[in-house]
Amino acid sequence: MLMRFDPFQELTRQAMTGTRRSPVSMPMDAYREGDAVHIWIDIPGVNGDDLDLTVEKNALTVTANRSWEPSESMQVLAGERAQGTFSRSISLGDNLDAEGLEASYEDGVLHVTIPMAEQAKPRKVEIGRKSIAG
Repeated sequence: MLMRFDPFQELTRQAMTGTRRSPVSMPMDAYREGDAVHIWIDIPGVNGDDLDLTVEKNALTVTANRSWEPSESMQVLAGERAQGTFSRSISLGDNLDAEGLEASYEDGVLHVTIPMAEQAKPRKVEIGRKSIAG
């Protein structure tokens, strides 16, 4: 249904490039309820206008941009919050209808709802009866 993100790949990239202020991942919860999959992704401190959601083939990609540049008069005492552009891709299975995807963003949380594809929904199969001539 969904493929998990590999945080170790991102950690390796950061170690190799020396970047320190880009996030490792966007924490996510995902569950199926009824005929839909719900994905909740935490993206705090990002304005909704700086958030992009794309679907290409069977991949859902969330891209966000959070930036803050201190002025020259500021003395930065801590700079631990990740800044810049970051993204997360989620592989969608064939049993999901990406065309029916809906998304909302409130209080730093992105909620994506993806309906199940019609062919993946449970259905009742009629059993034909033949009479046995004896």
